[in-house]
Amino acid sequence: MRIGLDEESPWRLRDAGPAVLVWAAAAVAMAWLDGRIDLVNLAMLLVLASALASLWLPGALSAAIGLLAVVAFNWYFVPPRRTFSVDLRQDALLLAAMVAVTTVVSALMGGLRTQARRAQRHARRAEQLREWGETLRDAADPLAQAGQLRDALAGLAGVEVALLLVKDRLPERDDEGAATRVGNADSDQSAGLWHCLRQGEPMGPGTARHAELPDWYLPMRGRGVSLGAAVLRGQGTDATQDPLLRAHAQALCDQMGQALQRTLMRRDEQRARDEAQSQAVRNALLAAISHDFRTPLATIMGAASSLAEQGARLDPQQRQRLATSIVDEAAQLSRLTDNTLQLARLDSPGVALRCDWESAEELVGTVLRHARRHDPARRVRARLEPGLPLLWCDALLLSQLLDNLVDNALKYSPAEAPVEVLVRRQGEQAVLAVRDRGPGIAPAWRERVFEVFRRGELGPHESSDAAPAARARAGAGVGLAVCRAIARAHGGELRLRPRGHGGCSFECVLPLREQPPQPPAEDASA
Repeated sequence: MRIGLDEESPWRLRDAGPAVLVWAAAAVAMAWLDGRIDLVNLAMLLVLASALASLWLPGALSAAIGLLAVVAFNWYFVPPRRTFSVDLRQDALLLAAMVAVTTVVSALMGGLRTQARRAQRHARRAEQLREWGETLRDAADPLAQAGQLRDALAGLAGVEVALLLVKDRLPERDDEGAATRVGNADSDQSAGLWHCLRQGEPMGPGTARHAELPDWYLPMRGRGVSLGAAVLRGQGTDATQDPLLRAHAQALCDQMGQALQRTLMRRDEQRARDEAQSQAVRNALLAAISHDFRTPLATIMGAASSLAEQGARLDPQQRQRLATSIVDEAAQLSRLTDNTLQLARLDSPGVALRCDWESAEELVGTVLRHARRHDPARRVRARLEPGLPLLWCDALLLSQLLDNLVDNALKYSPAEAPVEVLVRRQGEQAVLAVRDRGPGIAPAWRERVFEVFRRGELGPHESSDAAPAARARAGAGVGLAVCRAIARAHGGELRLRPRGHGGCSFECVLPLREQPPQPPAEDASA
């Protein structure tokens, strides 16, 4: 937005240079043509010079010079020469017509010049409004543009300007902490700014409110609300000379008010969206708990009641089978509870991780120990690239991520197929992958499986009666959603890559940080 004084610069004597040249050229031409053409044609040269000179002279000055030129014309060219005597029958009408024509031309040219300046001023103001509107439209935070608004108002009126803008919502009482100030204002002007802000009406000279004040107070209005105010100091009666000046300054302030209101509405919309999303997650978690906890609890209750009521009549193998069922279902409940709670925690704003420098070997070792409790065939294998750097992570969360991936791989894979945990470095990132040889996931579901409470459809090579798939779909559908949330909470990403000969590779990509300095090794001889 261009900044500059809105008013035209006053006319100065040096602006009359072209007019002086016109009159000088006309005088030389009339002196040279004297005696060669008649008096009427010489008079036409004077009228032409008056019309041309009025392009650069104010109307009154141009008319006065034209009148003097007619008097000089009478002195030098109208007989009897070197006198002001006029032949009433021959020359009086000519001189009167010259005076009238030069006066009318000067007045018309002066009026046209005034209208042209006014049109240019209106065009500049319209262009300023357009550029200011575009600036506010593209601004992420309108408060950052407050300084530009102050400069525009100061350039418009040629006075000092101070602004008061509300950061969020209008406080019940005048609170400087709830507003942003731009420019300096004394105590009276500060009180006037707050009053103008709350009333939403302009105050000062030429307005209907407190016209006796020496300053202008302009509100920054949105739709039905005022979110700021501006004070233009010491306008007094000078500002009332242009009634459109205050309207233009008010339009600039209102554009700022509308931009502030749009920002406030976007914040309210985002708050409402976050609250609705949080409520939806809570509702979904409750639905998952009520639905997916029911089957394991029923199994535990059935097995426990059988042991309690018929334990004496059951043989050891039956009691062992019921006890194993209770342990397995309780473990499933524990895993489902952990995933659900972690998902709720990671989806909440401002979550803080308990990160530390961790060894990838220790993380994978912990996951292998957990997996082999329910994998007696020892299908889970690990392969780590040598020389891996330490990872800056939350060890419990990252272990839970790998546990979930390994558990899914074991459920989906055939009984004889191995599951591989692979850790390698890829540039400035670490890749932790869990790979299986299961039926795979249909292409349309390769992103949807990471959504909450989604379970993938059968892969292209999976039969509908596949036992592993049936067992996998007994879960709540939160495991992969939790894994992706954990990866993103660490600044990384979890992605699914299909393997060439069947199966899936779930890859967690984490950024690597600069390694902490190693403490100096102690001297063994010390």
